[in-house]
Amino acid sequence: MAYKHVNSKGVTYYLNSKKVTLRGGKEQPIYYFSKDERPEGVDLPEGKVVKENPRNGFLTVSNK
Repeated sequence: MAYKHVNSKGVTYYLNSKKVTLRGGKEQPIYYFSKDERPEGVDLPEGKVVKENPRNGFLTVSNK
């Protein structure tokens, strides 16, 4: 089950992740939110926190 977060506007978002390859060849996970549950859904990683933009309710994952 994916991590879910309800923003200040009352919309529920689910956390997803996928691995991308950077220009230097290093693989790194990226995190993004969607309005529907997807197979790539993940729990919130340890050491990360969800922040919300107060103007538009956009969610981001960042370090503590």
